[in-house]
Amino acid sequence: MLTQPHPDYLDQLIDEKEAASYLCYSVRALQNWRVRGGGPLFIKVSGRSVRYTRRDLQKWIAEKRVANTSVAPS
Repeated sequence: MLTQPHPDYLDQLIDEKEAASYLCYSVRALQNWRVRGGGPLFIKVSGRSVRYTRRDLQKWIAEKRVANTSVAPS
């Protein structure tokens, strides 16, 4: 029997370690993207505290989809 995810699952805040795991990237990659740009949207909770939502991560993944190698992701 499959259980339904919590209704707020996509909008719950997750830390950078969980976000990195979700994306199959390292925490360092997320940190670099935050400085250089090009990564998923994030929420800066305080000076050193950063959070992500799964919805933003999924949106970022969808923006990277391409049909073939001659088409650059947006």
